Amino acid sequence: MFPTLQNDIFLRALKRQAVPYTPVWLMRQAGRYLPEYRECRATAGSFMGLASNPEYACEVTLQPIRRFDLDASILFADILLIPDAMGLGLSFVQGEGPKFANPVDNEQRVAELQIPDMDKLRYVFEAVTLIRQELGGKVPLIGFAGSPWTVACYMVEGGSTREYRKIKTMMYQRPDLLRQILEVTANATAVYLNEQIKAGAQAVMIFDSWGGVLPDGLFQQFSLAYTQKVIDRLNRQHEGEDIPVIAFTKGGGLWIKDIAASGADAVGLDWTMSLARARQETGDKVALQGNIDPMALFGSEESLRQEVRRVIDDFGPVGQGGHVFNLGHGISQFTNPDQVAALVDEVHNHSKQYHK
Repeated sequence: MFPTLQNDIFLRALKRQAVPYTPVWLMRQAGRYLPEYRECRATAGSFMGLASNPEYACEVTLQPIRRFDLDASILFADILLIPDAMGLGLSFVQGEGPKFANPVDNEQRVAELQIPDMDKLRYVFEAVTLIRQELGGKVPLIGFAGSPWTVACYMVEGGSTREYRKIKTMMYQRPDLLRQILEVTANATAVYLNEQIKAGAQAVMIFDSWGGVLPDGLFQQFSLAYTQKVIDRLNRQHEGEDIPVIAFTKGGGLWIKDIAASGADAVGLDWTMSLARARQETGDKVALQGNIDPMALFGSEESLRQEVRRVIDDFGPVGQGGHVFNLGHGISQFTNPDQVAALVDEVHNHSKQYHK
């Protein structure tokens, strides 16, 4: 059904197999830093106009692959599409980010929550299949979803937050309600990711963007436990091919051992965690993804290349490990695309010494 994959280095690295160099892709690589993305978004009329149209989603997914020698593509979508399909009424307000018209902030709303009909998200799965076809086998396609905790933060707060007051109030006052939200969201996320895999995703990633705001102990209870429920329910093989899973918690370096024990094939790390220390703590039982500071892209080209080398050297000789180079979080909309080209070039060239 799909063209033969020509570059499987990313998938092999996730499985901790031998590769000729360290593969690289960037979180939010299809995004506002590219002028062609901004043109496409203007044509679509809105962010949701882009995300809900398979042809537009395909186009913006392919844009960075055309520009840069990246080793993986990632589906253009949003982590809040599941709660939107649940009836929460998602919209994006200019300068304010996502908003929900119907937040899940009381007992009645929690009781009404249920796994949405996946036909409401059919546009996502159609986009996955179209992207696989249009990639022509150049690089693998990553599907993704938000972690149940991270998605629940938006569902309860009604949008973005810096305090997490509403969801943490629920966590401390009515943990039973929060667990109910997380359970439904975990079940929905597993179904959603399995549909992406069925449609053609060759790896999947779970973004726990806000797990790092939780205290130790409560992170394990309210974030990691539900990420693990998702991982446990994923179809890890499809049509004879293994489907690797990446788990990423921003601010999660403290819990690297716990996250590595979740069943994921790879753990994503932000820039606050040493890759060398992460390897020591995990014993190379998982691949690692990351973890340059996205702001390093705003230095000079030479300082950027130096920082790329430092990250690769920090991971060190591959041995039984696997490394996928990435940013420690999403790329800034203000990034110069020329810097991305320099980063990719340096990753490929400098890492070859460790893959002999």
